[in-house]
Amino acid sequence: MTAPVTLDPHLAEAARNPGEKIAVALKYDFGDGAPVVTAKGRGDVAEKILETAREHDVAIEQNPILAEALSRIELDTEIPIPLYKAVAEVIGFLLRTGQLNRPAPGEAPPSLTTRPDRR
Repeated sequence: MTAPVTLDPHLAEAARNPGEKIAVALKYDFGDGAPVVTAKGRGDVAEKILETAREHDVAIEQNPILAEALSRIELDTEIPIPLYKAVAEVIGFLLRTGQLNRPAPGEAPPSLTTRPDRR
């Protein structure tokens, strides 16, 4: 017996464009609220976000599922509670691998960019 499947319209759109890149930039001030979506885009806009991240040595992480979810959040908005764990795992991974460092006291905190390449 097969269970019925409901496909989210956003994910359906992503499935129709599997080669399309998507990028979402997050800003996170350690210890000051939740990360905030600062930029998001697909295709050429995603490429520009990634280019800007590379130019400024911003950590880049590939996570297509998380990026798809984050792309639905309005700009300059904190991520919603249901995404806390997933984003915390990315931040933790970047900290452990040295791609992201905790700022020293009084130092400006780094930004975090997730970069899922649509394949």
